[in-house]
Amino acid sequence: MRWNKNNVINLVSKSNHLPAPLTPPSPEIYRLPHPPPQLPKISIPPTLTLSPSPRHSSFVNYLENNLPHHQTLTPQTLLGFLRSKIRHHPLFAHYDFAVFNWATTLDTFRHDHESFLWMSRSLAATHRFDDLYRLLSFIAANPCPCSSGIFSCPHLEPIFRSAIDSYCRAGKMDYALLAFDTMKRLIDGKPNIGVYNTVMNGYVKSGEMDKALRFYQRMGKERAKLDVCTFNILINGYCRSSRFDMALDLFREMKEKGCEPNVVSFNTLISGFLGNGKIDEGVKMAYEMIELGCRFSEATCEILVDGLCREGRVDDASGLVIDLSNKRVLPNEFDYGGLVEKLCRENKADRAMEMVDELWKNGQIPCLIACTTLVDGLRKSGRREKASGFMEKMLNTGMVPDSVTFNLLLRDLCDSDHSMDANRLRVLASSKGFEPDETTYYVLVSGFRKEGRRKEGEALVNEMLDKDMLPDIFTYNRLMDGLSRTGNYFGKKCTKLKS
Repeated sequence: MRWNKNNVINLVSKSNHLPAPLTPPSPEIYRLPHPPPQLPKISIPPTLTLSPSPRHSSFVNYLENNLPHHQTLTPQTLLGFLRSKIRHHPLFAHYDFAVFNWATTLDTFRHDHESFLWMSRSLAATHRFDDLYRLLSFIAANPCPCSSGIFSCPHLEPIFRSAIDSYCRAGKMDYALLAFDTMKRLIDGKPNIGVYNTVMNGYVKSGEMDKALRFYQRMGKERAKLDVCTFNILINGYCRSSRFDMALDLFREMKEKGCEPNVVSFNTLISGFLGNGKIDEGVKMAYEMIELGCRFSEATCEILVDGLCREGRVDDASGLVIDLSNKRVLPNEFDYGGLVEKLCRENKADRAMEMVDELWKNGQIPCLIACTTLVDGLRKSGRREKASGFMEKMLNTGMVPDSVTFNLLLRDLCDSDHSMDANRLRVLASSKGFEPDETTYYVLVSGFRKEGRRKEGEALVNEMLDKDMLPDIFTYNRLMDGLSRTGNYFGKKCTKLKS
């Protein structure tokens, strides 16, 4: 039996054993301010060196029942076990690296790039960064079987790139740089520019702009082929540290080197300017973006609008949106509902309606939320006729409002003695799919009663009766009495209620 108590205890208690990590040389362009990170020494828990625990026995049984026989074990079968079995086990999932390590001790087994890649991603995803470094050192000391002669495995770079990215995301830049230098020595040719960018971006996000710049200089000395992402990362770093002059200089250098800026380049600069109160510079950069023929994105518009609104320049934001629409550069995906809400909140519903009408005319159809927000803003500012006209425009284009907004508009129309207009709007909305509720009818009946329109009010009450919206005969009587105190208006309808 290959899984006896002794080798299981050794496996579980010494799960970190791999060939000693390589000692990487100092970085080629500059030295780290601190010595390379030292891997922690993991002590063996005393209980594991004594008698086996019940969990050890369970682990033995689990491996016996699920792991292929060691004489037939291959990287593919081991990977299948790690991926489909132990990875999802509630008790033994954290022993995956121990099993991976055990396989390296078998004379008939040798890991390949697929098992290396899966294990590195698993360690990175679970933040076992020390074990990840041990794995990278093991890969460096034990080439993949597909390496032939003087050529290295072509899959080495993706393995290291995944690990470098995880180190950068965690802010472990010393590890990231060591992994990068190790990878650079192992692969054939120069690293992909994306790996360079990953390391530099890690420095920027860690707030180490000086190291990012030194790494950028290293890229130049190593003749790395810079791309637009390289410059975008540095521009973002300059904007984060409020060094806008340097950001603009780099932006110009970017164009001089034949690297065309993209929408991310402009968005980064615009966001940096607006975020630091440099509104005019940000807007100027947006118009420069138009002149260069760079397509506006939804994010570009949101950055501009939010930046202007934060400075209290809501009118300027709406004017900018109208101008962008007239120049045919405003993205169709841009949702200007938030700007409509801000204008209405500042009692500028007329300005909001002017903007919506202009954009609608240019084919920028607003969303339902923006439309209902505008109707509510017009109504609250006393523009009932404009609100009614805009509601009619909404309905004619197939936008059905919510019952609360619609009923409030009908109430305002009835309060201003425009009950006939309110009822006509109700009929139009019903033909477009709106379902009037009891409140809709009560509002209209109250409006007709106020204006002395007995006949129209009675028709609505009878319609309510037909739709079973009246709970009892007393409610029916009260509504009819409110419309007219003479005559009997029950007729057959009363008989229907009694039955």
